[in-house]
Amino acid sequence: SSSTFTSSIISALPPNAQLYAQLARFDKPIGTMLLLWPCFWSTSLAAGANATSATPPTTEVTSTIIDVASITGDPKLLALFATGSFLMRGAGCTINDMWDAKYDARVSRTATRPLASGALSYKQATGFLGLQLTGGLGVLLSLPHLEYCFVLGAASLPLVGVYPLMKRFTNWPQLVLGMTFNWGCFMGWAAMHGSLEAHNGLSVLIPLYVGSTAWTLVYDTLYAHQDKKDDAKLGLKSTALHFSNQTTPILLGFSTLATGGWMMAGYNVGYVEPYYYLGCGIAGSHLHWQVLTADLNDPKNLAERFKSNTTVGAILFASCLAANAGALLS
Repeated sequence: SSSTFTSSIISALPPNAQLYAQLARFDKPIGTMLLLWPCFWSTSLAAGANATSATPPTTEVTSTIIDVASITGDPKLLALFATGSFLMRGAGCTINDMWDAKYDARVSRTATRPLASGALSYKQATGFLGLQLTGGLGVLLSLPHLEYCFVLGAASLPLVGVYPLMKRFTNWPQLVLGMTFNWGCFMGWAAMHGSLEAHNGLSVLIPLYVGSTAWTLVYDTLYAHQDKKDDAKLGLKSTALHFSNQTTPILLGFSTLATGGWMMAGYNVGYVEPYYYLGCGIAGSHLHWQVLTADLNDPKNLAERFKSNTTVGAILFASCLAANAGALLS
């Protein structure tokens, strides 16, 4: 698995470097993927807006060869988003641990984290965070439509900074995480088109963002059930504690909202072939499967469900690509 691969890379690093890699959760790539998929969806949907609005050729098409970028979106953009997701997810983990070290030391799952265990100091973590944010800034400055994308990307930083505090004040910290982790829904479209309004973008991006935030509420509520006993003792809040024994029906509702939001985004892009909607249905079924088969008192079961969400992301991305190819060939 990818986490086994990254763990083996970490073990090959010098001991001091291993601590920083652990702080950035380099051994747990699922977080990077969950941040990355919305960027990929948005970029490919933006390519879809071009594909569905393209004027049909007046002469007979003699070749079915299609430019890859017209299906996936700009490959350079996808590479930048992959780099940025890796760096900013790591930065988010560093910020999270700096806020939470005292709590983490008292939660069984997190007690061995470098700041919680005292293996790294706050000064060292601050320096590392500076490096991570500098790298993230470099990615942001490499995006096209720089001024627009810079302002839009920077607008997510308050969410990144305050999310770790939310579990002290609200029963819905997973909602704030969803709003943060799915900011890529806006970034891909902006980087492709230079504006969220281009190609009637908001009619696509608002349902995409709402649906994706509902997706995060599902996977992160399941994840939070791992820590519910420790959180309750420490006075920390979560949707896992808030939903309690109503978790399953509530998360089935959010799974349906996610599926509907994704489908509406595709409809407003202009997809008419069934490929995209079929893919959304499969991704939605996967979400429903997670909720219906989750054992809310078995951390191993919950961790497996959580990690399986990279499959949901891949299914939806593949659906976008299939729909774009279908639109271009129709």
